Amino acid sequence: MRTLILLALAGLGAQLVDGSLGMAYGVTSTTLLLALGTNPAAASATVHLAEIGTTLMSGASHWRFGNVDWKVVGKIGVPGAVGAFLGATVLSKLSTDVAAPLMSLILLGLGVYVMSRFTFRGLPKDRVGLPLRRRFLTPLGLVAGFLDATGGGGWGPVGTPALLASGRMEPRKVIGSIDTSEFLVAVAASLGFLFSLGSQGIDFVWVAAFLAGGLVAAPIAAWLVRVLPPRVLGSAVGGVILVTNVRTLLNSDWLTVSGATAVAVYVALYGLWAAALTYSIRAHLKESRAAAAEPVPGRQSVGA
Repeated sequence: MRTLILLALAGLGAQLVDGSLGMAYGVTSTTLLLALGTNPAAASATVHLAEIGTTLMSGASHWRFGNVDWKVVGKIGVPGAVGAFLGATVLSKLSTDVAAPLMSLILLGLGVYVMSRFTFRGLPKDRVGLPLRRRFLTPLGLVAGFLDATGGGGWGPVGTPALLASGRMEPRKVIGSIDTSEFLVAVAASLGFLFSLGSQGIDFVWVAAFLAGGLVAAPIAAWLVRVLPPRVLGSAVGGVILVTNVRTLLNSDWLTVSGATAVAVYVALYGLWAAALTYSIRAHLKESRAAAAEPVPGRQSVGA
């Protein structure tokens, strides 16, 4: 029972982060399952099965708040589903000894990306331009979907920054569209795992626990996307992913690092994480003060 409660809370927290940043549900949840000793393919399958419900609720919530561009959802979601199905099939064929450190390596890279991007850059300003083209969205969806299934997460960390960097969508619509299109990716990945694995290794009670927490968080996250400081949240989540997956790699057959060397690595990681959080908080406060100091259009200063 304690494990189920922890999983539900993890699902709630992961969905709050994902719905606010447009990324990190799969990365966070899969990292937790790997830390509990779950088979990599089963971990990714468990998360994607839960995501069918959470992404459906998240998409509906974002649509309710006007955060979805349906043209982008279709253009990126369909190729994303194809990539996810292929990725699930590939991961299912790998042995656990190979898949576990490989997945942790992918998650580690995504964690570094999430933490560094939000620490140093935050979310870019609104720069709405021309519509996004299919020749950009199709390969992006294929790559992000494949990585999402093989790494247990990656749709948001790959898709969200790419759409933000394009400068052609409002940040809130990027996050809403990515979260909504992830429903197609979750369904395709789940089918891929079920066709390849059957129900072997998948604990449907765990799926239900993740789903319950995510369903509670989805509508809250769709509202919080306009409230929470993404910069600080992204740095915090990236640090969790970084530390957890480094631990998995240090204990794998690839490295098997222990003793003083492992302690030194952990000390360096926690120091890096603390520095990133400190930098993010200071940068957010500085940006907030600068925004507050800007004159309101149409209002003249005293004595003018």
